[in-house]
Amino acid sequence: MTTASWAVSGMACGHCAAFVTEEIERLRGVTAVAVDVEAGTVTVTSDRVLAVAEVRAAVEEAGYELTDPR
Repeated sequence: MTTASWAVSGMACGHCAAFVTEEIERLRGVTAVAVDVEAGTVTVTSDRVLAVAEVRAAVEEAGYELTDPR
């Protein structure tokens, strides 16, 4: 298992978190997603190392911006 966190901009509420979670959960190997709207972060646990580009694409599909790895 591997865990990584990223900063996400544009999230303001629980609905935002749900959209981001839904898109990231679609990535192969993802086992858990934790979004902290107040901190503007997402933490992803997966059974493989995820490429930043994969996570960025999922976050952008949800309508938000991945700003940097944490």
